[in-house]
Amino acid sequence: QVQLVESGGGLVQPGGSLRLSCAASRTILSVNSMGWYRQAPGKERELVASITDGETIHADPVKGRFTISRDNAKNTLYLQMNFLKPEDTAVYYCNARFDRVYWGKGTLVTVSS
Repeated sequence: QVQLVESGGGLVQPGGSLRLSCAASRTILSVNSMGWYRQAPGKERELVASITDGETIHADPVKGRFTISRDNAKNTLYLQMNFLKPEDTAVYYCNARFDRVYWGKGTLVTVSS
């Protein structure tokens, strides 16, 4: 069993920044694919960014503003979010493919003035 724990969410004003972290309970060295998803109220969960075999993908709504990265030594996945907009408000989830795909419980990001 693997636990993924997200942190770093909170309330931020439009134009602000946050960095989300996703800490895994065991080494991610052999994990090829990890990602961030988000789910806004009344909407389906959507992909925000992923990193697979070292290559990153960012969804169009966040391209140029968000950056996904990972630190294998810390067993942690990150999402740097800059120039946040109200439409970025959502619960953000990380996932990772070990023997199967695991999900964290999410962290809430609220962008509001």
